[in-house]
Amino acid sequence: MATIKDVARLAGVSVATVSHVINGTRPVAPETAARVWKAIKELDYHPNAVARSLRTRTTHAIGVVVSDITNPFFATLVRGAEDAAIEAGYSIIVCNSDEDLQKEDLYVNMLRRRRMDGLLIAPVRDGASPAVQELAQSGIPFVFVDRKAKGIEADAVLSDNVQGAYLATTHLLERGHTRIGIILGIKGATTTEERFHGYRLALEEHGLPIDHRLVVYGSYRAEGGQEALRALLSLSDPPTAVFSTNNLMTLGALRELRRRGVKVPEELAIVGFDELEWAELVEPPLTVVSQRPYEIGHRAIGLLLERLRDPDLKPREIRVPVDLKARGTT
Repeated sequence: MATIKDVARLAGVSVATVSHVINGTRPVAPETAARVWKAIKELDYHPNAVARSLRTRTTHAIGVVVSDITNPFFATLVRGAEDAAIEAGYSIIVCNSDEDLQKEDLYVNMLRRRRMDGLLIAPVRDGASPAVQELAQSGIPFVFVDRKAKGIEADAVLSDNVQGAYLATTHLLERGHTRIGIILGIKGATTTEERFHGYRLALEEHGLPIDHRLVVYGSYRAEGGQEALRALLSLSDPPTAVFSTNNLMTLGALRELRRRGVKVPEELAIVGFDELEWAELVEPPLTVVSQRPYEIGHRAIGLLLERLRDPDLKPREIRVPVDLKARGTT
């Protein structure tokens, strides 16, 4: 079995340098660190994690709690977090709350018991679960991703949701639509409220009042989007355009449009929130507000590592830009 001395010999560095690379206890030149990681891989070296955690009082592990790992947005966010964590010598443990407050409590408490060095968390709804509230008082470093919890001052990396919704709604208004339906996600989630705010700002700028019959809620799932679109199309004066504020709900809405044989964009225009791999493959190609989930996950790890180095930093919020990609559905 390979030892740390074997790694140092193969990489041409000291044992102390290998230790610094593995534990992140001191900056090491990138080319030197690369040689160390290459030697670790070639020798299949596995540090004694238990002994190291007892010695350093750290586990070099980060917990990540997301609300729906089946959503491509969160899968990509986790990939960004994983890549950044590995670059810094950390591993991650991913938990899926499934938009369930009890599961969120279970996983946050479990990760705390396992002495994670820090957490990334996309809270369910408004972050009202007891475990998230207790986490904020625990002193354990954490960063909100995608969503944040109301009333908790903490680091956060989020999309510019207001701007994205404003761009989507303005895009439809500029194409002559005045009755624009909006499919919102879970009530209370900060993403839901921010995207509704951007929609409202665009309507107000064009002198249009909010017609609350055109505001429907889904579940951030495909089934919720399909049901929401069904409700909009059942109105006596249905919308001529729809803004769906989540990728999976957009999928459900498109499914309902196809089931009904509605022509897009001739009979109904649609904009989704979030890029999808197949957005340009459907006919017509889907207009979307494109987020950057990989960047969100990657930057969140960066904030967390800064917090670990300096716990007294003031809470910081990063808003990652979004882009409107106009295609055939509008």
